Amino acid sequence: MPSAKKTVQDTAAGPAHTTPPPAKHTEKQHVEKAHEKPGRKAKVVRDSFTMPEVDYARLTELKKRCLLGGVSVKKSELLRAGLQALSAMSAEELVTAVNALESVKTGRPAGEKSTPAAAEPTHATADEALSS
Repeated sequence: MPSAKKTVQDTAAGPAHTTPPPAKHTEKQHVEKAHEKPGRKAKVVRDSFTMPEVDYARLTELKKRCLLGGVSVKKSELLRAGLQALSAMSAEELVTAVNALESVKTGRPAGEKSTPAAAEPTHATADEALSS
């Protein structure tokens, strides 16, 4: 019958227990990690985007439609809702939707200057919300 006690020789002969180096996080792991802790506020990231005027006008139109439905919505909320809708698509549907987009140059148009964030109002009326 084998002894329940381990000798120094038994432990030395066994495989060394080392922790592997931390793996780099993939995009999928990053998204999953963001959804892990429901009690914690999600970290907010500020970014800027370039899009055709037609698509930018769609944001205004969608904001108006939301207001008619009784919901005041920000542009960033519309973009996030769009991301959720795109995430629900199959890979084929997503690729079709992306391929249907007009290709645009990235970056700011020549001569356009950024406005300071402090100049933006923090609370907007319904009319002001539509114009932004």
